[in-house]
Amino acid sequence: MPRIRKGAARRQARKRVLRAVKGYRGSAGRLYRLAKEATVRAAVNARIDRKRRKRDFRGLWITRLNAACRQRGIRYGQFINGCKKANIQLNRKMLSEIAIADPEGFDSIVETAKAATKS
Repeated sequence: MPRIRKGAARRQARKRVLRAVKGYRGSAGRLYRLAKEATVRAAVNARIDRKRRKRDFRGLWITRLNAACRQRGIRYGQFINGCKKANIQLNRKMLSEIAIADPEGFDSIVETAKAATKS
């Protein structure tokens, strides 16, 4: 009787990898060796981009806040400094949401920040 080396387990592993790369361009979506490399690279990029997404959103919130602050006659940096001095403990995400959804409320936050920077 011949010796079986992995057999069904190897076939399942190959199928799992090839299913994961379904839709990839070129040989990476068809050939096993290239597919293995592509899955590793995809996993690395997925992890990097999960971190980058947080960075991108923070940049978006800062851009929104800067625009909202400049409409009210204050720079973003001065606004954040004023918020810290006035002990306003809202993060940039919440501040940008307030600036969009509740402009009157944001006006009062800006006035508080302005008053805190003057004193």
